[in-house]
Formats: sequence, C-alpha cells, structure tokens
Amino acid sequence: MTSDSLAAEATTRGGRPRTRRSFAAGDPLAGLGRAAWRTLTSVRFAVLQITVLVVAGLIGTMVRQMPAFALRDPSAYAKELADLHRRFDGVNLLGLSIGPGMVELFDRLGFFRVFSAPWFLVMMTLLVVSIIVCTLDRTPRLWRGVRLVRPVQPPEFFDLRLPERARFDGAALGTGELRGVLRSRHYKVRENPDPDDTRLRHVYGDRNQYLKMATLFTHLGLILFLVGGVVTSAFGYETVLFVGNGATAPVQPVGTPHNLLVKNLGFEAPRRANGSFEDFRTTLAVFQDGREIARKTIRVNDPLSVANFVFHQNTFGPAADLEILDPEGRLVWSGPLLLTGALAGQPQGFMTIPGSNIGLLAVLARPGDGGVRLAISGLVAAANGDNDIVFLGLMGLGSTTDPAKTAGYTITWRNADSFTGMVVKNDPGQGLIWVAYGSLILGLLLSFYFPRRRVWARVSEGRVELAMLADRYVDAEKEFGALLADIGARTGRHAERRPG
Repeated sequence: MTSDSLAAEATTRGGRPRTRRSFAAGDPLAGLGRAAWRTLTSVRFAVLQITVLVVAGLIGTMVRQMPAFALRDPSAYAKELADLHRRFDGVNLLGLSIGPGMVELFDRLGFFRVFSAPWFLVMMTLLVVSIIVCTLDRTPRLWRGVRLVRPVQPPEFFDLRLPERARFDGAALGTGELRGVLRSRHYKVRENPDPDDTRLRHVYGDRNQYLKMATLFTHLGLILFLVGGVVTSAFGYETVLFVGNGATAPVQPVGTPHNLLVKNLGFEAPRRANGSFEDFRTTLAVFQDGREIARKTIRVNDPLSVANFVFHQNTFGPAADLEILDPEGRLVWSGPLLLTGALAGQPQGFMTIPGSNIGLLAVLARPGDGGVRLAISGLVAAANGDNDIVFLGLMGLGSTTDPAKTAGYTITWRNADSFTGMVVKNDPGQGLIWVAYGSLILGLLLSFYFPRRRVWARVSEGRVELAMLADRYVDAEKEFGALLADIGARTGRHAERRPG
C-alpha cells in the first residue's frame, strides 16, 4: 500500500482526518468504558441510586435489625432469628399463614441486617464510584473555568442593557487609581492593553478566583462519609454487655484473638434527697492477653476508649448474688445472677447451674411488706420441648435453701446487688467520618462565604466602562453599586446604568 493510499485510508469521506474516537469505535473495551463512564456521570443514574438507597434505608429503619454482635456470632444470630420467628410466625393474610415464610424471605434478602448486607455495601460502593467519576469528569472543566480568564473583552460585553454594567463619561480616572480601588476591595488585578487600539487599557479584577474549586472539598466530604459508613458496616463491631459487680465478661465472642475482657469493679447510682438519681457510674478494668490495659470510672457522657473500643455507660438493673453448692457440697457458682429480663412485670434472670442440666429461673418480687423475695424455679428440658419443673422456692435476702427441696443443690441468696449495662463499640470508620465532616463544612463555608466576583473595566480617555459577573451567592447588584459609589466619589461623576 502506497503512502497516498495510507493517507486516504486515514481520512473520512469528507476529507478530514479520522479521529482517535473513530478508530476506537471498533474497540469493544473502549466502547464499554465510554458506556460505563456515561452511565456513572448520568444524573438519572445518580437519582436511581439515591432512590434505591433511600428505600433500603427505610426498610432498615422500619424492620427490626439484628444487633451487631449477632452478625459475627452464628449462635447469637440463630437465637435472634428464632426470636423473630416467635414474634412474626403468627402473622396471617387473608387467612393464610405468611409469618414463617416472610421471616425466611426477609432473612435471605438481608432485610434484618440491611446496613451490613452485601447488596447494600455494593450499592454504597457504586455510589462512591459514581461520585468519584462525576468529580473527575467535572474537575477539568472547573479548573479551566477558574484558570483561564479573558481580561480583554469586546465593546459589546459592556452594553448597558446587560445587568451589572455601567459607564462613567468625562471621568478623569487613570488605570492606576482604578487598580487601587479594586485592590482595596480585595480583588486580584491585572492590566492589559487593547490589541487594536493603543489608547484603550483593560483592567481586570478577580476576587476568590480559585475558591470555586472548594466544591471539591464538598465532594470529598460526601465520598468520605459514604466510605466511612461502608467501613463501619463491614468491619465495625457493637455489642451490649451486662456485667454484675465483681464479674468479668468478654467483649467479643470467646475464641477471638487478643479479645478484651472487661471487669466491673463496682456500679453506683447515688440518689438525691428527693429520690431522683444523681449519677450513674461504673468503675471498669479492661484486660487483654492477661494484663490490665485500662481502668476508669465511666459515666453516661464520659466513656472509656481503649484498644479501638469505646465503653459507654448505658443502663443498669438488679442482680442476685448467689452461691450454689452441688449435692456433694462442692461450690459450683459464686457470683451475680443478672435479672435482665421481665416476668409478669418483675425483674427475672435465668442461668444453667454449672455441671447440671437444671436451669435456674429467678424472679425478684416485692411483696407489700416492703421487703424483697426471690422466687426460684428449677427447670429441666423435657423430650417434647417443654420444661419440667423440678423445684420451686421463695427465698428471703440472706437465706439458704434446703437441698432436699432444691434437687440436692444448696442455694444461698447472699446479697441484692446490681449490674451495669454498657454499649461497647469499635467504629473503624469514625476517623473518616470526622474528616468527611470537616471537609464538607470547609467546602460549604468556602463556597457560600467566599464566592467569586469578577470586574472588567475598559478605560479610555474621558470614559470608563465597567462590567461585573458574580456567583449566585453574591448580591451582585449591591456589590456593583458599592463599587460604582466608590469610583464616583473619586471622580465626582455619577455612573450611567441601564434604563429602568
């Protein structure tokens, strides 16, 4: 093939050179990339993404969500799912039982863990990618808009019929004095000669020229907010711990490497003279790998932060300090039984007596004589799934049961105690959220309080023509009027504006 034929091949039918885009038209990967770019920068696609995320958020708000600790503990998850079945299996629609199927469907769709479900994280990630692509698509145009300026404008640009245009006739105002006026109003000023008329000078003032780019801080804030949310949902951990006085509990499931153990050294809830609570505080010690790493008295608004976990004082409740001896007289339990539940409106707790198949149900009762009683029941699981009662008893504070009446076990109620409830959180996305907050606020402040203004002046002998353009957050009429008043005070002339 000759050089002439190659040249002909490289041109279109109209004789113009073939562009790179026309060469790439046959490249499927290039076409796919362009289609993806157009989709990610499409306003309709952005609205669709936001709509889907809003619907998902409504589902996550209206449908009961699994607690964070259950998402990483299969047994806890199964227990929570069984509780959901108990709540909703009785739901009927037009005489049909839809409860069990609804719970199973919602579980498969991830409606009980929306904000950590894989599909939700994928949508969040896609939204982040869309914002990044939109930002990359917009940034070159934004940069050209602030970087490339035209100090010299044609006469038509100063037409008085246009907004923010004015003219001073017979004004003895030099360009040096005009530059001084603009600089006093914080404009960056440049002066250029007219390319066609040496008697004309053009003065250009630009205020907050590059702060138009501050919108990128807002975009960065949105991106970091979403990334922080994804990181927290994917890698964060949250649980509620109930720990009796003197007791210790693991923060994460048993077997977690380098797990934290938290010990309740004492919970206090002092009262005022009128009976209201003055404070809620717990003294904690936190251990890791066998050594104490932190100790603090926490309050409602004063948590403990250690090893990327935060311990918040959240609640409290009653506990029964028990001692249990087995039929051979061996100590099998010494510590608090937490009464975290409720039965007939009274605090209740349950535990399995160590080394046995007997469950101990305890209910704290307050008879009319002003004292307290502990109603205890020994339960054994029956073959049909029910519970058989092996003993019943009513204990006073400091009393001990007759082992002959409590399946051979000797149970002593040593003290009426309390437990503390803490929310324990590990939020790896928190730092990103704070940076996002700062970036978003910075972007908004710079955009709203430092908008761009530009002034053009065409100066000839005995005449000054002025024009202003400003961002939408500027009261351009007021600011242009103030500039004209300043120039008028120096020249002794009144500005001519557009009629009406």
